[in-house]
Amino acid sequence: MNEQAIPVSITTNQPYKYFSYVMVGFVTVLLCSNLIGPAKIAEVAGYTFGAGVLFFPFSYIFGDVLTEVYGYARARRVVWTGFAALAFATIMSQVVLAFPPAPGWADQAALQTVFGTTWRIALASLIAFWAGEFVNAYVMAKIKVWMTGRLLFVRTIGSTIAGQGVDSLLFYSIAFYGLWSNELLLTVMVSNYLLKVLWEALMTPFTYKLVGFLKRHEHIDVYDTQTNFNPFAKVSK
Repeated sequence: MNEQAIPVSITTNQPYKYFSYVMVGFVTVLLCSNLIGPAKIAEVAGYTFGAGVLFFPFSYIFGDVLTEVYGYARARRVVWTGFAALAFATIMSQVVLAFPPAPGWADQAALQTVFGTTWRIALASLIAFWAGEFVNAYVMAKIKVWMTGRLLFVRTIGSTIAGQGVDSLLFYSIAFYGLWSNELLLTVMVSNYLLKVLWEALMTPFTYKLVGFLKRHEHIDVYDTQTNFNPFAKVSK
């Protein structure tokens, strides 16, 4: 794939055929990883990790693709969409679990085990996701400009190293500090972080193909040379 692409204005109102699909993929992976995986600690071949690490990195791949192809401003809109979806799912799961079970229905404990979480963990997920995704998008966009679009793998892996580092540090510190031993906390935090970065590296060929496909078919390749990187700036349409 030729990585030296033509910059396109981020203010264009051109409709994009695949943007919504990438956004849906991003939000779907985010919800699954936060509702299913975080509470389970797994061990394979002596390696301890949180089960959510198996698919959470895909949200960062989608985030990389969004920033690389459509630019930081549109990625910012997707991050906020994901944040709202995650907040809604978290609140509604707690509301549903709070209703008293009907007489004769004996699955409340199982449902609580699968979907129950503390508000501390829920808050940690929201804060860590928000901060990590914006760091990931910022680093991705900046490296692209600095390197004039060359060496896509440098910015996908580099942005993941930064974004996942922030995400892992915030999530595990906020959610489990004082509840887990410091040794377990550090072990799970570091092992999950390394696995996420490794996943990103292994998925590089897939990322290249998806980015190339979108750039060819959407006829867009945004360079964020004049972008306002404030996460709270007006969301682009």
